Parts: sequence; C-alpha cells; structure tokens
Amino acid sequence: MFSGIVEETGVVESALRRADILEVRISARRVVADLGVGSSIAVAGCCLTAIAVDPLGFACELTEETMRRTAFERRLRPGARVNLERPLRADGRFDGHIVQGHVDAVGVVMDLKRLGASAELSVEVPEALERYLVEKGSVTVDGVSLTVAGLSERAFTVALIPYTLEETSLRELGPGDPVNLEADVVAKYVERLLAKAGRG
Repeated sequence: MFSGIVEETGVVESALRRADILEVRISARRVVADLGVGSSIAVAGCCLTAIAVDPLGFACELTEETMRRTAFERRLRPGARVNLERPLRADGRFDGHIVQGHVDAVGVVMDLKRLGASAELSVEVPEALERYLVEKGSVTVDGVSLTVAGLSERAFTVALIPYTLEETSLRELGPGDPVNLEADVVAKYVERLLAKAGRG
C-alpha cells in the first residue's frame, strides 16, 4: 500500500523489450536506500517489483497486461521522469490517501494551466472512472495524491501547489499526454456494498 506522496522522481535509463516482457531501468538515489530485490515500488502510480537494485537505481519487468492498463507504452522512454514511492511502513505517518498502486484507467491531459507559481491540471477520464470522482475527494495522477477541485463531464481538475510542481513529474505534462489514474479505493468499496445491499 502507498500514500501518493512522491519521494523522488527517477529517470528512465533504458526500456528493453524481450519477448512479452519490457525490462525498465530507472535511475534513483533516495528510494533505493532500503529497496531490496523482490520489493514493491510505485512507478508513476503503478505497483511494480524490483528485480535488480544498486545504489544508482533499480530495474523492473512489465508484462503485456501492465502495458495495456497503463500509460507506460507512450511514457516509458529513456530520459522520461517518473514519480517514485516506496510502500508505506506500518510504523510511519500516513499522509496522502490510501493508494494501492493498481491503475484503474488511463486519462488524457486536457490542459496544464500555469497560474504564477501554481498550476491547474485538467484531465479527461474514461466513463467507467467518472462515477468514483467527487469534488474534494481524492484521486491519484501518475502516483501523486491529489484533491479534486472541480468536475465536468468526463473530466476533473486539480490544483497543483509549487511544491508539487517542483517535486513531481506533473510539471512536464502537456495536452494529449496519457496519465495513470487510480480512484479512491473507498469509493469502490462503497459502490460494491451498496450494489450488494440493493440485491438483498
């Protein structure tokens, strides 16, 4: 489990395809401090498994299933920056919101409007995800826990403070860019419970 509080932005060094696997090498410093082989790591909001780790970075393997359900097909290119987060510690402070690292859908950036030092990000979402979004509720965009500031048909808007722009890869987004989205898991559980109650 994650919180959507980005610890570091890594840089994709290589993305090599062999058969049905894409092996990605990411340079990083902070997150590798206690990252072991076999450990989980959130890369742009997607929970992956580290298959190799050294002081300068780590590598992960991505299956075709992962590629189909994420924005990685277009985004994992050498030189691309990605948001990184290690799993939550049981004895740590819990900021952000509950993030599973399971990408629900791929959204498309409509606009990143600069407002001086801050910005407003608008994202188009698939219809299936729209019902989980509520104003002032939580949503994860490329691994970043954000608060929904506004809703319109098939889209939402979030406000980005200067710190978020400086410390995450969101500052590099532009119209048409795909982004990994994860809805608040609490909303999904509520929907499931209400559906069962309605059938009962």
